[in-house]
Amino acid sequence: MLSTCDSRAARSLTAAISCVSIVGIGLSLVIPLLALRLEAAGFPAHVNGLHIAVSGLATLIGAPLTPVLARMFGVRRLLLLAIALAVAALLGFAFCGDYRVWLGLRALFGLSLTIIFVVSEFWISAAAPPARRGAILGLYATFLAAGFALGPALLSVTGAKGLLPFLIAAALVAAAAVPVVVAGAEAAAKIEGPGWPNLRAIFSSAPLALAAGLLYGAFETGLNGLLPVFGLRAGFPPAWATFQLTLVAFGNVVFPVPLGMLADRTRKSRLLVLFALFGFAGALALPAFVADRAAYGTGLFVWGGVVGGIYTVGLALLADKFQGARLASANAAYIMMYSLGMMAGPPMLGVGLDLASPRGLFDALAMLFLAFLGLAAALMGPFRRHR
Repeated sequence: MLSTCDSRAARSLTAAISCVSIVGIGLSLVIPLLALRLEAAGFPAHVNGLHIAVSGLATLIGAPLTPVLARMFGVRRLLLLAIALAVAALLGFAFCGDYRVWLGLRALFGLSLTIIFVVSEFWISAAAPPARRGAILGLYATFLAAGFALGPALLSVTGAKGLLPFLIAAALVAAAAVPVVVAGAEAAAKIEGPGWPNLRAIFSSAPLALAAGLLYGAFETGLNGLLPVFGLRAGFPPAWATFQLTLVAFGNVVFPVPLGMLADRTRKSRLLVLFALFGFAGALALPAFVADRAAYGTGLFVWGGVVGGIYTVGLALLADKFQGARLASANAAYIMMYSLGMMAGPPMLGVGLDLASPRGLFDALAMLFLAFLGLAAALMGPFRRHR
């Protein structure tokens, strides 16, 4: 797929996709690791969710700053600085056992990840040819999901105790700097023009795409943090409770490219509605299959893969509407909405898990999809407001 691009675009896409995919391995190892540590320490699920939400707050603050920082330092240098900050935060987790200090470390880690994802996704969207943008973003999602699949699998091997899992995560994130360095300065995208997002104009132009970022932020972050807890409360052994995330991630390896190719050939807003409907139905149905682990695991695989298309297609829809500096600002706004989902989703899902343990997690997820469908009906239905 990248072979059809010119050499500079192919080099840019390879560097950006490789960087963020390697970071994804470390991130997907760390999120369930921290959740399992807090659960083992006796914290209730809503406190676990609040810890996750701190990363969302850091993202909400850092996203609008990222275009400004990228103009100041350049895309390549800013990525390297963010990777160094993420490694420092992971080493802090490894050598500090005070959960209060972990809140600050999560803020630093969340800020570094915000910069990495905003800059990398802008780089990918800017370098991808418009006619193949959906497919290339699907390829990006596939590699990122492969990273997310490997993280929990590594955690199931290393276990959640001791320094080793944190040190492995730090080494992986540090390795993400290699493709950025190898690509060279000339391959990096340039961000020019105003650095601060014009949020009012962006929200007015692409409300459904930004709502997709909000929905997926709540879904993905809450699921990564609390699905292992759901598994433990449902009676799964610890290794299988974590392996659930690998099944969801493998779905996101298989589905993004065909879904991205479909997005290049059809109306992206309709696809978002179809994916949300599927997510709603799956959230209601999956808890009924917990006793049959094969059926439940297959359901998680398919459900996670299709719902993962919400993020990819939302990003592609955004890239259809903005170019240049406005695309960088729109990407920052998209990550801001994702971060709002990170902040609001995990505490709400944690409350659902506490109130109706264990299936309350999936009931709360169904409510998230239903809210998105209501917004889509307001924006696209027969009674929508015409501009």
